[in-house]
Amino acid sequence: MRPFKLASLLLALLALSFAAQARKPYVEIERKLSAQQLQEVGLSAEQLAKLNRMLREADEGAPGSAEAVAAADAGNADNAGPQVGAGAPRERSPGAGQFIGLNDEPIKSRLKHDVSGWEPGTVFELENGQQWKVLKGRMSLKKPMLKPEIVVVPGVAGRWFLQVDEDMPKARVYRID
Repeated sequence: MRPFKLASLLLALLALSFAAQARKPYVEIERKLSAQQLQEVGLSAEQLAKLNRMLREADEGAPGSAEAVAAADAGNADNAGPQVGAGAPRERSPGAGQFIGLNDEPIKSRLKHDVSGWEPGTVFELENGQQWKVLKGRMSLKKPMLKPEIVVVPGVAGRWFLQVDEDMPKARVYRID
C-alpha cells in the first residue's frame, strides 16, 4: 500500500469516528479491515494498539487525548521495548517514537539457504534465527546466490525490506519468527 493510500485510509477512519453522531461503542481497526489490509499497512501490534487507543479516545471526545498519548510516549521512549521485527534490544534516542519505523536499525545476517529469486510468499531464513516472508516484490536471478549476506532495512510505518544486493530491487517483507 502506498503511503498516501495509508494516510487516506487512516484519515477516513478518523473522519468516520468523528462523523458518528450517535455514541456507538468503538470498533477496533482489526474488525474493520481484512487480514490482508492490516498486513499491507504493516503496523506492529504495539503501533496498532496505540492507534486504536487514540481513535477510541477521539471517538469518546476526550480533549487533547492524542497529544497526551504522544507526550506520554515521548516521556517513555527509553523504557519502550523492541518493536516487532526489530533485532536485539538497543538504546533509543530521545523522541525516537515520533516517527514510526524510523528508529529501527538495519538487520545484517546471512541466509541459511541459497536464493535464486523470490515472490510473494517466499520465506527467507536468516542465520540469526529470524524468518522473513515476502509480501511484495518479485525477482528471478540468472544464477543462484549461495547463502548470501543480506540486510533487512526498515522503512516508514513499520515496513521492512530485504536487500540481497544493493544493485537489485528489494523485497518488501514482514517477520514471521
